[in-house]
Amino acid sequence: MRDHTWSADQSSEPWPKTILPSRIPEARVLTFGYDASVIGFWRGVSGNSIGEHSNNLLSALSCCRSEDEVRPIIFIAHSLGGLVVKDALLSSRTSPEPHLRRILDSTWAVLFLGTPHYGADLADIGQRLIGFAGLTTARTNQRIVGVLQRDSEVLSRIQKGFQELLRSQHKDGTRALEITCFYEELPFMGISEIVPSESAILHGYPAIGIRADHRNIARFASADDPGFISVLGELRRWIAQVAEVVDDNHDKGVWDIQRKRSSDLTLGDGWKDTKRADGEGGETGGAITIWGNVTKSVIANGNQIIQGNLVFGGS
Repeated sequence: MRDHTWSADQSSEPWPKTILPSRIPEARVLTFGYDASVIGFWRGVSGNSIGEHSNNLLSALSCCRSEDEVRPIIFIAHSLGGLVVKDALLSSRTSPEPHLRRILDSTWAVLFLGTPHYGADLADIGQRLIGFAGLTTARTNQRIVGVLQRDSEVLSRIQKGFQELLRSQHKDGTRALEITCFYEELPFMGISEIVPSESAILHGYPAIGIRADHRNIARFASADDPGFISVLGELRRWIAQVAEVVDDNHDKGVWDIQRKRSSDLTLGDGWKDTKRADGEGGETGGAITIWGNVTKSVIANGNQIIQGNLVFGGS
């Protein structure tokens, strides 16, 4: 399913595997597959809900990252996958597990391709398929179809929660997620857009049209494809932002400071043969390198207490 989503045709490989690595060689490209089929004639379909898919995504991504991973995450999501990503980030935000909460903390940006933030005509098509499937032995996933209805409680919960997440980032000073929405410009099978632009766009964030229908909005045959050029432009812009943050702070360990307001003490290279803060002990030429704010923190051996903000910079 995931290969088919990102491949220009049945015989080609997905563009995140064949085209993207040469354009952004510093990126590690991971894919997550899930069964979002509405109907299956010759095979069964998953009965999972959006929430179950999002929890699986969160767990799978966490397994690919080490405990001290600082590499920022950029999600590229097509259609229903965008809802799964949003729900996964909401779950990360409230998870009692530190390794799952770190996913949101590490997420820099989300690129949505034809995501039905406010519902989609795909729901109507799915209901017709289900009606037809009633005359067959095919299995259907009505839980997925129900989510796409414009009055869906699940869709409303995800969208409301995601908007609250974005507002809270602005309010508490957290660096807000970068978001770009792509929408389809052509009708599907000559009928209509499955996800109209008003549903695919999040107000207040960049929106870019791709001259393709819903199925082909995520399929690029070459690096010259206008859709791929637009997507690549957003990815490179975000990666340049990450590089600028790293350059400004001299160390990749500053990621947590940039992502969230924190009074935590972050040591660039740790303690290295350092003279004690009380003046005792030998100095062997090492140094403590600190970036960020220190509030009411013990600097060394419990002897020096800082009241208020103290900022150290340099290397």
